[in-house]
Amino acid sequence: MWRPDRSVRGPDRPTLRDIDSLNRVFADAFTDRYSRDGLVGVRVPQLNNLVWRYALEDAGDGSMVWRDADGHMVAFNMVHRSGTEGWMGPLAVRPDRQGEGLGSVMVRTGIDWLRSQGATTIGLETMPRTVDNIGFYSRIGLVPSHMTVTLVHDVPRRPSGLAELLSASGSAWNQRLEECRRLADQILPGVDFTRELALTHDLGIGDTTLVRDGDVLSGYALWHSTPLAAGRPKDELRVLKVVAAHPAAFDRLLQNLQLSAAAERVTRIAIRCQTEFTRTYLRLLELGYRVHWTDLRMLLHGYPQRIPAEGVVMSNWEI
Repeated sequence: MWRPDRSVRGPDRPTLRDIDSLNRVFADAFTDRYSRDGLVGVRVPQLNNLVWRYALEDAGDGSMVWRDADGHMVAFNMVHRSGTEGWMGPLAVRPDRQGEGLGSVMVRTGIDWLRSQGATTIGLETMPRTVDNIGFYSRIGLVPSHMTVTLVHDVPRRPSGLAELLSASGSAWNQRLEECRRLADQILPGVDFTRELALTHDLGIGDTTLVRDGDVLSGYALWHSTPLAAGRPKDELRVLKVVAAHPAAFDRLLQNLQLSAAAERVTRIAIRCQTEFTRTYLRLLELGYRVHWTDLRMLLHGYPQRIPAEGVVMSNWEI
Protein backbone atom coordinates (compact mmCIF):
# COMPACT_ATOMS: atom_id res chain seq x y z
CA MET A 1 0.00 0.00 0.00
CA TRP A 2 1.33 3.45 -0.91
CA ARG A 3 2.15 5.70 1.99
CA PRO A 4 3.16 9.37 1.89
CA ASP A 5 6.81 10.17 2.49
CA ARG A 6 7.02 11.55 6.05
CA SER A 7 10.78 11.94 6.08
CA VAL A 8 12.35 15.17 7.27
CA ARG A 9 15.80 16.54 6.57
CA GLY A 10 17.73 19.14 8.51
CA PRO A 11 18.71 21.22 10.20
CA ASP A 12 19.65 23.66 7.46
CA ARG A 13 20.45 27.31 7.92
CA PRO A 14 17.67 29.42 6.38
CA THR A 15 18.22 32.47 4.21
CA LEU A 16 16.19 35.64 3.71
CA ARG A 17 14.36 33.82 0.89
CA ASP A 18 12.83 31.56 3.55
CA ILE A 19 11.05 34.35 5.43
CA ASP A 20 7.67 33.73 3.76
CA SER A 21 7.85 30.04 4.71
CA LEU A 22 8.95 30.88 8.25
CA ASN A 23 6.02 33.27 8.56
CA ARG A 24 3.48 30.67 7.41
CA VAL A 25 4.75 27.99 9.79
CA PHE A 26 4.92 30.53 12.63
CA ALA A 27 1.38 31.88 12.15
CA ASP A 28 -0.20 28.45 11.58
CA ALA A 29 1.57 26.75 14.51
CA PHE A 30 0.87 29.48 17.05
CA THR A 31 -2.73 29.94 15.90
CA ASP A 32 -3.21 26.19 16.37
CA ARG A 33 -1.58 26.40 19.82
CA TYR A 34 -3.92 29.19 20.94
CA SER A 35 -6.92 27.24 19.65
CA ARG A 36 -5.93 24.14 21.63
CA ASP A 37 -5.53 26.36 24.70
CA GLY A 38 -9.15 27.42 24.32
CA LEU A 39 -8.61 30.74 22.54
CA VAL A 40 -10.69 29.77 19.54
CA GLY A 41 -10.88 32.42 16.83
CA VAL A 42 -7.53 34.02 17.65
CA ARG A 43 -5.42 34.30 14.53
CA VAL A 44 -1.72 34.96 15.11
CA PRO A 45 -0.44 37.44 12.52
CA GLN A 46 2.69 36.97 10.48
CA LEU A 47 5.74 38.89 11.64
CA ASN A 48 7.34 41.91 10.05
CA ASN A 49 10.04 40.83 7.57
CA LEU A 50 12.57 43.08 9.32
CA VAL A 51 11.87 41.30 12.60
CA TRP A 52 12.57 37.96 10.89
CA ARG A 53 15.75 39.35 9.42
CA TYR A 54 16.84 40.42 12.90
CA ALA A 55 16.03 36.94 14.27
CA LEU A 56 17.92 35.16 11.48
CA GLU A 57 21.01 37.35 11.64
CA ASP A 58 21.05 37.40 15.44
CA ALA A 59 20.87 33.59 15.61
CA GLY A 60 23.42 33.16 12.81
CA ASP A 61 24.51 29.51 12.70
CA GLY A 62 21.91 28.85 15.39
CA SER A 63 19.02 29.50 12.97
CA MET A 64 17.73 26.07 11.99
CA VAL A 65 14.98 24.77 9.71
CA TRP A 66 13.75 21.31 8.80
CA ARG A 67 12.11 20.42 5.47
CA ASP A 68 9.98 17.61 4.12
CA ALA A 69 10.77 15.37 1.14
CA ASP A 70 9.40 18.02 -1.24
CA GLY A 71 11.60 20.73 0.23
CA HIS A 72 8.76 22.53 2.05
CA MET A 73 9.50 23.89 5.50
CA VAL A 74 8.18 21.71 8.32
CA ALA A 75 9.70 23.35 11.40
CA PHE A 76 12.21 25.89 12.65
CA ASN A 77 14.16 26.82 15.77
CA MET A 78 15.90 30.16 16.23
CA VAL A 79 18.75 29.52 18.71
CA HIS A 80 20.47 32.62 20.09
CA ARG A 81 23.61 33.19 22.13
CA SER A 82 24.72 36.40 23.84
CA GLY A 83 28.09 35.44 25.26
CA THR A 84 27.38 32.80 27.89
CA GLU A 85 23.58 33.29 27.71
CA GLY A 86 21.78 30.95 25.30
CA TRP A 87 18.10 30.68 24.50
CA MET A 88 15.69 29.36 21.88
CA GLY A 89 12.83 31.23 20.26
CA PRO A 90 10.72 31.33 18.35
CA LEU A 91 10.41 27.66 17.47
CA ALA A 92 7.49 25.90 15.84
CA VAL A 93 6.39 22.75 14.01
CA ARG A 94 3.80 22.84 11.23
CA PRO A 95 0.48 21.62 12.70
CA ASP A 96 0.15 18.67 10.28
CA ARG A 97 3.59 17.37 11.32
CA GLN A 98 3.23 17.64 15.08
CA GLY A 99 3.28 14.52 17.24
CA GLU A 100 6.04 12.85 15.20
CA GLY A 101 8.93 13.60 17.58
CA LEU A 102 10.38 16.43 15.52
CA GLY A 103 9.88 19.00 18.27
CA SER A 104 12.04 16.99 20.65
CA VAL A 105 14.76 16.66 18.00
CA MET A 106 14.68 20.43 17.40
CA VAL A 107 15.04 21.37 21.06
CA ARG A 108 17.78 18.81 21.72
CA THR A 109 19.66 20.00 18.62
CA GLY A 110 19.42 23.58 19.86
CA ILE A 111 20.67 22.57 23.31
CA ASP A 112 23.60 20.67 21.81
CA TRP A 113 24.54 23.68 19.67
CA LEU A 114 24.44 26.05 22.65
CA ARG A 115 26.55 23.67 24.71
CA SER A 116 29.11 23.50 21.91
CA GLN A 117 29.23 27.31 21.86
CA GLY A 118 30.05 27.51 25.57
CA ALA A 119 26.69 28.75 26.87
CA THR A 120 26.33 28.39 30.64
CA THR A 121 22.69 29.53 30.71
CA ILE A 122 20.30 27.65 28.40
CA GLY A 123 16.54 28.00 28.23
CA LEU A 124 13.43 29.27 26.53
CA GLU A 125 10.08 30.82 27.35
CA THR A 126 6.56 29.50 26.90
CA MET A 127 3.05 30.52 27.91
CA PRO A 128 2.27 29.54 31.52
CA ARG A 129 -1.20 28.31 30.56
CA THR A 130 0.18 25.85 28.00
CA VAL A 131 0.61 22.79 30.20
CA ASP A 132 1.36 20.56 27.19
CA ASN A 133 4.40 22.67 26.34
CA ILE A 134 5.58 22.76 29.94
CA GLY A 135 5.34 18.99 30.17
CA PHE A 136 7.05 18.51 26.81
CA TYR A 137 9.99 20.75 27.65
CA SER A 138 10.27 19.26 31.15
CA ARG A 139 10.74 15.77 29.69
CA ILE A 140 13.76 17.12 27.82
CA GLY A 141 15.26 18.51 31.03
CA LEU A 142 14.03 22.11 31.04
CA VAL A 143 12.75 23.12 34.48
CA PRO A 144 10.17 25.87 35.20
CA SER A 145 11.80 28.95 36.69
CA HIS A 146 10.67 32.55 37.22
CA MET A 147 8.04 34.41 35.26
CA THR A 148 8.85 37.02 32.66
CA VAL A 149 6.20 39.72 32.94
CA THR A 150 5.61 42.23 30.18
CA LEU A 151 4.79 45.60 31.71
CA VAL A 152 3.62 48.62 29.72
CA HIS A 153 3.46 52.34 30.34
CA ASP A 154 1.92 55.12 28.29
CA VAL A 155 4.30 57.79 27.01
CA PRO A 156 3.69 61.33 28.32
CA ARG A 157 2.51 63.70 25.62
CA ARG A 158 5.39 66.15 25.84
CA PRO A 159 8.37 64.86 27.80
CA SER A 160 11.20 67.39 27.74
CA GLY A 161 14.82 66.65 26.98
CA LEU A 162 16.90 64.42 24.74
CA ALA A 163 18.24 60.95 25.49
CA GLU A 164 21.75 59.86 24.57
CA LEU A 165 21.52 57.24 21.84
CA LEU A 166 24.11 54.78 20.64
CA SER A 167 23.25 55.67 17.03
CA ALA A 168 24.49 59.22 17.64
CA SER A 169 28.01 58.07 18.55
CA GLY A 170 29.46 58.99 15.16
CA SER A 171 33.19 58.29 15.02
CA ALA A 172 33.06 57.06 18.64
CA TRP A 173 30.73 54.16 17.68
CA ASN A 174 33.23 51.39 18.41
CA GLN A 175 34.22 53.02 21.68
CA ARG A 176 30.58 53.31 22.81
CA LEU A 177 29.86 49.72 21.81
CA GLU A 178 32.86 48.56 23.82
CA GLU A 179 31.58 50.55 26.81
CA CYS A 180 28.31 48.60 26.58
CA ARG A 181 30.17 45.30 26.41
CA ARG A 182 32.31 46.14 29.42
CA LEU A 183 29.35 47.28 31.52
CA ALA A 184 27.38 44.06 30.96
CA ASP A 185 30.47 41.96 31.62
CA GLN A 186 31.21 43.93 34.80
CA ILE A 187 27.71 43.28 36.18
CA LEU A 188 27.26 39.72 34.88
CA PRO A 189 30.56 38.30 33.58
CA GLY A 190 30.33 36.53 30.22
CA VAL A 191 27.12 38.17 28.97
CA ASP A 192 27.59 40.17 25.76
CA PHE A 193 24.79 41.97 23.91
CA THR A 194 26.92 43.92 21.45
CA ARG A 195 25.89 41.83 18.43
CA GLU A 196 22.24 42.68 19.10
CA LEU A 197 23.06 46.36 19.60
CA ALA A 198 24.98 46.56 16.32
CA LEU A 199 22.40 44.54 14.36
CA THR A 200 19.55 46.73 15.60
CA HIS A 201 21.45 49.79 14.38
CA ASP A 202 22.35 48.25 11.04
CA LEU A 203 18.74 47.25 10.29
CA GLY A 204 17.33 50.58 11.49
CA ILE A 205 14.66 48.91 13.62
CA GLY A 206 15.47 50.59 16.94
CA ASP A 207 18.32 51.96 19.01
CA THR A 208 20.05 51.83 22.37
CA THR A 209 19.43 54.46 25.06
CA LEU A 210 22.44 55.22 27.28
CA VAL A 211 22.79 56.80 30.73
CA ARG A 212 25.93 57.89 32.55
CA ASP A 213 27.35 58.77 35.94
CA GLY A 214 29.40 61.73 34.81
CA ASP A 215 31.44 60.38 31.89
CA VAL A 216 31.07 56.73 32.92
CA LEU A 217 28.40 54.55 31.31
CA SER A 218 26.11 53.23 34.07
CA GLY A 219 23.22 51.78 32.06
CA TYR A 220 21.72 51.09 28.66
CA ALA A 221 18.52 49.74 27.15
CA LEU A 222 18.24 48.16 23.71
CA TRP A 223 14.86 48.71 22.10
CA HIS A 224 12.95 48.15 18.88
CA SER A 225 10.21 50.41 17.59
CA THR A 226 9.57 48.77 14.23
CA PRO A 227 6.17 47.01 14.26
CA LEU A 228 6.34 43.38 15.40
CA ALA A 229 3.49 42.18 13.18
CA ALA A 230 3.39 42.63 9.42
CA GLY A 231 1.15 45.46 8.26
CA ARG A 232 0.71 47.01 11.69
CA PRO A 233 1.50 50.67 12.48
CA LYS A 234 4.41 51.61 14.73
CA ASP A 235 2.85 52.01 18.18
CA GLU A 236 5.25 50.94 20.92
CA LEU A 237 8.86 50.84 21.99
CA ARG A 238 9.78 47.26 22.94
CA VAL A 239 12.72 46.99 25.33
CA LEU A 240 14.80 43.87 24.64
CA LYS A 241 17.82 44.29 26.94
CA VAL A 242 18.35 46.34 30.09
CA VAL A 243 21.72 46.74 31.82
CA ALA A 244 21.96 49.03 34.86
CA ALA A 245 24.76 49.24 37.40
CA HIS A 246 22.51 50.46 40.24
CA PRO A 247 18.89 51.49 40.97
CA ALA A 248 19.46 55.17 40.17
CA ALA A 249 20.79 54.25 36.73
CA PHE A 250 17.73 52.08 36.13
CA ASP A 251 15.41 54.96 37.06
CA ARG A 252 17.24 57.32 34.69
CA LEU A 253 16.97 54.72 31.94
CA LEU A 254 13.20 54.62 32.40
CA GLN A 255 13.05 58.42 32.16
CA ASN A 256 15.19 58.48 29.04
CA LEU A 257 13.21 55.66 27.45
CA GLN A 258 10.21 57.98 27.60
CA LEU A 259 12.21 60.57 25.69
CA SER A 260 13.25 57.93 23.13
CA ALA A 261 9.66 56.75 22.75
CA ALA A 262 8.41 60.32 22.24
CA ALA A 263 11.08 60.88 19.58
CA GLU A 264 9.92 57.70 17.84
CA ARG A 265 6.32 58.98 18.03
CA VAL A 266 5.01 55.85 19.71
CA THR A 267 2.48 55.87 22.52
CA ARG A 268 3.67 53.04 24.76
CA ILE A 269 6.78 51.45 26.28
CA ALA A 270 6.86 47.69 26.89
CA ILE A 271 9.47 46.13 29.18
CA ARG A 272 9.78 42.38 29.79
CA CYS A 273 10.92 42.02 33.40
CA GLN A 274 12.26 38.77 34.83
CA THR A 275 10.68 38.47 38.28
CA GLU A 276 13.85 37.24 39.96
CA PHE A 277 14.65 40.97 39.96
CA THR A 278 12.04 41.53 42.67
CA ARG A 279 12.94 45.12 43.51
CA THR A 280 13.06 46.08 39.84
CA TYR A 281 9.65 44.53 39.24
CA LEU A 282 8.13 46.35 42.22
CA ARG A 283 9.79 49.59 41.11
CA LEU A 284 8.16 49.36 37.69
CA LEU A 285 4.77 48.87 39.33
CA GLU A 286 5.44 51.80 41.67
CA LEU A 287 6.15 54.00 38.65
CA GLY A 288 2.82 53.12 37.05
CA TYR A 289 3.75 50.25 34.72
CA ARG A 290 0.87 47.82 34.15
CA VAL A 291 1.04 44.05 33.77
CA HIS A 292 0.21 43.17 30.17
CA TRP A 293 1.41 39.61 29.51
CA THR A 294 3.18 36.72 31.22
CA ASP A 295 5.62 34.06 30.06
CA LEU A 296 7.24 31.20 31.93
CA ARG A 297 11.01 30.96 31.71
CA MET A 298 12.27 27.37 31.59
CA LEU A 299 15.94 26.54 32.15
CA LEU A 300 17.95 23.47 31.27
CA HIS A 301 18.98 21.60 34.41
CA GLY A 302 22.62 22.42 35.16
CA TYR A 303 22.55 25.59 33.00
CA PRO A 304 20.88 28.12 35.34
CA GLN A 305 20.08 31.78 35.01
CA ARG A 306 22.75 33.77 36.85
CA ILE A 307 21.73 36.82 38.86
CA PRO A 308 24.22 39.64 39.45
CA ALA A 309 25.21 40.50 43.01
CA GLU A 310 24.54 44.15 42.19
CA GLY A 311 22.76 45.85 39.32
CA VAL A 312 20.29 44.56 36.75
CA VAL A 313 20.74 42.58 33.53
CA MET A 314 17.36 41.79 31.97
CA SER A 315 17.31 39.94 28.66
CA ASN A 316 14.26 39.39 26.47
CA TRP A 317 14.06 35.80 25.21
CA GLU A 318 11.70 36.61 22.36
CA ILE A 319 12.22 38.60 19.19
